[in-house]
Amino acid sequence: MSKKPYYITTAITYTSGKPHIGNTYEIVLADSIARYKRFLGYDVRFQTGTDEHGQKIEQKAAEAGMTPKEYVDQVAGEIKRIWDMMNTSYDKFIRTTDADHEKQVQKIFKKLYEKGDIYKGEYEGMYCTPCESFFTSSQLIDGKCPDCGRECQPAKEEAYFFKLSNYTERLIQHINSHPEFIQPEARKNEMMNNFLLPGLQDLCVSRTSFRWGIPVDFDDKHVIYVWIDALTNYITGLGYNLDGTNAPLFKKYWPADLHLIGKDILRFHTIYWPIMLMALDLPLPKQVFGHPWLIQSDGKMSKSKGNVIYADDLVEMFGVDAVRYFLLHEMPFENDGVISWELIVERMNSDLANTLGNLVNRTISMSNKYFGGVVRNTEAAEPIDEELKQMALETPIKVTKSMEKLRVADAITEIFALFKRCNKYIDETMPWALAKEEEKKERLETVLYNLVESIVIGAVLLKSFMPETAQKILDQLNAKDRECDQLGKFGLYPNNTKVTEDPSILFARLDITTVLEELERRKEEAKLKKYGPGIDVTPKEEISIETFDKLQLQVGQIIACEEVKKSKKLLCSQVKIGSQVRQIVSGIRPQYSAEEMVGKKVVVVTNLKPATLAGVTSEGMLLCAEGENGELSLLTVEKDLPHGAEIH
Repeated sequence: MSKKPYYITTAITYTSGKPHIGNTYEIVLADSIARYKRFLGYDVRFQTGTDEHGQKIEQKAAEAGMTPKEYVDQVAGEIKRIWDMMNTSYDKFIRTTDADHEKQVQKIFKKLYEKGDIYKGEYEGMYCTPCESFFTSSQLIDGKCPDCGRECQPAKEEAYFFKLSNYTERLIQHINSHPEFIQPEARKNEMMNNFLLPGLQDLCVSRTSFRWGIPVDFDDKHVIYVWIDALTNYITGLGYNLDGTNAPLFKKYWPADLHLIGKDILRFHTIYWPIMLMALDLPLPKQVFGHPWLIQSDGKMSKSKGNVIYADDLVEMFGVDAVRYFLLHEMPFENDGVISWELIVERMNSDLANTLGNLVNRTISMSNKYFGGVVRNTEAAEPIDEELKQMALETPIKVTKSMEKLRVADAITEIFALFKRCNKYIDETMPWALAKEEEKKERLETVLYNLVESIVIGAVLLKSFMPETAQKILDQLNAKDRECDQLGKFGLYPNNTKVTEDPSILFARLDITTVLEELERRKEEAKLKKYGPGIDVTPKEEISIETFDKLQLQVGQIIACEEVKKSKKLLCSQVKIGSQVRQIVSGIRPQYSAEEMVGKKVVVVTNLKPATLAGVTSEGMLLCAEGENGELSLLTVEKDLPHGAEIH
């Protein structure tokens, strides 16, 4: 019997920089859903990847002194490294710079143009570069981008437009007749009331003001704008071909069962993308889920705030599965979740070290202490056992119901409720007391068997969320993995199985003060690595502000420069300072050629007494920094200030 296909995707990650832990949440969430679907017996296809075109990428690459392709190769590699580090089981990592993707995007654009759904016009409005989105002035909030809150710039250019209005009514009907299409429910209401019902404006789908994009093959002045390029990855990654020769993967898995995305890009996935598919005569995805954000306790993560948390920093401190647990367990279904180092340590200690780790360790240790590690069910049952058994059998049903609704945090809570019940069962049965009486030996064996069997059921369920930890538990109990339908029966753990003699600690308790101190140490270490140790110089005698104020420092612009013939070290520069031109001789020839000096805006001491160097008069001094080995670097002005500007 063939398995039922299930296709799940994440949004593709924008390659503008390293993803923070909030970005990483989505891939871990998708991975837990994909793993659980496989556990239920589905034939799962799980796709993720990177979005690599656009003006912002072009700018970032230029700032880094790289080509756009070199830049996205580097960032995409870093994203893939983090996804792999988080133990995510994707089947396809697509990049929008993949040749087969680019070819299909060009075909799609051309078809929509020939069909009349795309036309050429002119765009004039406000443009947000980080979001790569156009807005009318009325759409801005306090004059800023309604999506990210950043400044927008006026923009006017020739562009191609997609007639969204051709399909608006059809999309409204689809949403109304498919209540599961947009989840959670509040997101559906937002899309309907804020965008669809008021009426859609035509969508700008090409740009001419930058070049880093997929060219429009019949009008190479234009590059295809981000959303047609990015959104179509969900079908090109399956081998969709506009010519009709679709790959078997596309025939098998499309339409997608679930697009898992952040709530901030819901509009693009529930309005623009479905309309594109309608225009291509393709079925729509079955569901789009807009998950909430993971934010810092002091607000949304921002590099400018210095509060960004990265997955690899957390993994180094706590381990992969602890981070996965926190991300999946702490995120509410609809509202934003909060992350902080203190919260993670609290969860580590209460849930992972106490509830789970201590339970497994106690159970194995008691089995070794009382029966040499051999576990048997001697059927010495008592009524108190039934509540534990019943919960162990009900937990898989509850977990599956939660996962069907994408309530992943609730599913994990159900599993840990079983582990908590096991701990309570230990307190109720008191194995240490049973061990003191020989006639209670069989009862003790049954108690330990019930514990081991319940833990195995919990560990099998835990595999989708904390795969490494779950496998460690099964290995320490010398238990085999189980299929989903095997969880409907209690007592499959084979009698006379021997648990490990030396159980390892799954999660150690942590002290928050020690963690924060270690975090601070790592921050300082990272700064040192980034900026280097620097140079310590012998301090000079302190001076007063009045003494310093006797120096006159001004911005000068070098308009001409030549070598001093009698010296191998000296350059003679003509420096424009306000209305004057000063001749300044500097010993920087080993570091700078005369040609590269011209045009630089430098810091000049303008009230220094003239001096003669190698027979040439010098009427000031250019300020330089000196490195450890005597290398010199001119002090230049960061902003474009006019020459003559005074430096304080």
